[in-house]
Amino acid sequence: MVATAATASLFPVSSPQPHSGTKKSGKLGGVPDGVDVRGIKTKSVTSGGLQVKAAQAPAEVNGTRVRPMIKTDDNSTSHVPRTFINQLPDWSMLLAAITTIFLAAEKQWMMLDWKTKRPDMLADLDPFGLGRIVQDGLVFRQNFSIRSYEIGADRTASIETLMNHLQETALNHVKTAGLLGDGFGSTPEMCKKNLFWVVTKMQVMVDRYPTWGDVVQVDTWVARSGKNGMRRDWLLRDCKTGEVVTRASSNWVMMNKETRRLSKIPDEVRAEIEQYFVDAPPVVDDDSRKLPKLEDTTADYVRNGLTPRWSDLDVNQHVNNVKYIGWILESAPQQVVEKYELAGLTLEYRRECRKDSVLSR
Repeated sequence: MVATAATASLFPVSSPQPHSGTKKSGKLGGVPDGVDVRGIKTKSVTSGGLQVKAAQAPAEVNGTRVRPMIKTDDNSTSHVPRTFINQLPDWSMLLAAITTIFLAAEKQWMMLDWKTKRPDMLADLDPFGLGRIVQDGLVFRQNFSIRSYEIGADRTASIETLMNHLQETALNHVKTAGLLGDGFGSTPEMCKKNLFWVVTKMQVMVDRYPTWGDVVQVDTWVARSGKNGMRRDWLLRDCKTGEVVTRASSNWVMMNKETRRLSKIPDEVRAEIEQYFVDAPPVVDDDSRKLPKLEDTTADYVRNGLTPRWSDLDVNQHVNNVKYIGWILESAPQQVVEKYELAGLTLEYRRECRKDSVLSR
């Protein structure tokens, strides 16, 4: 869908102000945790320069190991002498066993240490970052670690990084609930009717951008939105402090994959999803202002002839909703991007943008 208009709030980077209107929706949300498991690299063990050379490998007769016989220069035979060196165990196996025991003990110690300091954190433990259903099966929760390739020049996560985590948790929510069909977030009944979800509006408020190495906890849930729509909300928290760093709310409708036209929600699909609807207000107040249509004569900054790259498309064969945000920010002057950070945005997606589309921004 083409984001034809957007509004954004910009705060100076030097003195960001946290948002004071954070809403708490009843039982939704909790205090998170993450796990950091360290590995140990073992070194090879030498035998102190001593070497033992045998004439041949030991043989077995009827399951009994027989020591080799060594012939001397005077044609006499004798057994290999028993020495300390050739009685040593297999050091590689011994070191592997010690390493395994040490790692297991370290993990147990870390969990016991966390339990002593933060007993509420173990309830939200997600060591593998796979996510899980919580709060009576209505909320999906997943942890993410901010990677080095997800931060920008200011060493904080970009808005695209946060939006990608929102999208990922939405899809994993559908998958974990057992509603994922063959489509991109489509339920089995949606796949039968050739339908898929498209976003029509997205509102995001960022109170603080996470930095490299931070672990964020993402909670997401769905609610009814009118007769033929669905609302999805997200809360992003800092796993260490429980502080809400980002809030987002979005509206979704269904589109037919063949006709590329919007569709009503069939009764069969409604029966699949309505059991997961949460009766709670949106985490971001709805911005009902009508966004003006920008023309070349009214826009402050215009760039014509923008064509989507192949990497901008998703499996629904149109530009992914996150890509528009990068396009919009790249249109802003460099001095604005360097001096200010994005504190909030409202996007309206009005038309679909496919691989052959030519845009202006």
